[in-house]
Amino acid sequence: MTRRIPVLPTVLVAIAVLAMIALGLWQLQRRGEKEAMLALAAANPAKPAIAFPALAPVDATLLFRPSSVHCLRVVGWRTEAGRAADGTTGYRLIAECVTGAEGPGALVAVGVAGKPDQKPQWTGGQVSGWLSEEPDHRAVLTRIGGKAMPLRPMLIARAAPPGLKPLAPPSTADVPNNHLAYAVQWFFFAAVAVVIYVLALRRRAAPPGNPT
Repeated sequence: MTRRIPVLPTVLVAIAVLAMIALGLWQLQRRGEKEAMLALAAANPAKPAIAFPALAPVDATLLFRPSSVHCLRVVGWRTEAGRAADGTTGYRLIAECVTGAEGPGALVAVGVAGKPDQKPQWTGGQVSGWLSEEPDHRAVLTRIGGKAMPLRPMLIARAAPPGLKPLAPPSTADVPNNHLAYAVQWFFFAAVAVVIYVLALRRRAAPPGNPT
């Protein structure tokens, strides 16, 4: 006797699959929006300077605009892979700055070092450069779901302190556009869910003693 397909599990799987497909389509839409934003950002370095934003997120239309910030003092350093203006690679040093008695402070990428443990003798001051965002270390699944915390604004300094190389000016090539990959992942998850459920139904419908 053929067993009937269970209604509730089938409905739940169908809802999950449709949700994953919807997320994949949303990522494709985000890809188009990101491409339009990158085209706008490519022209921003030549535009007039703007005030450094105090809070995240950074408006995508303002990325790479000239800006400046006054660092009262440095309270910490971050080290990331980076590229200097002369094309060489090294370690980008990012200062965590205090900018007032209260508030979130500011991040300033001051230059590129040859060693990861190198720290410049720089304690703060007025810095001019280009507006960017802090390096993105958010979990992939969090970013795919659109629930990640926004990235803090960061200034890429034009000039470097003694002992460091100036950073390369910002480029749209440095901004990842991974939305197509995220979309493919969601579609893949949906396909896998369907295959697994179909195999489970076949196993359920198989006569006793017949594993297929």
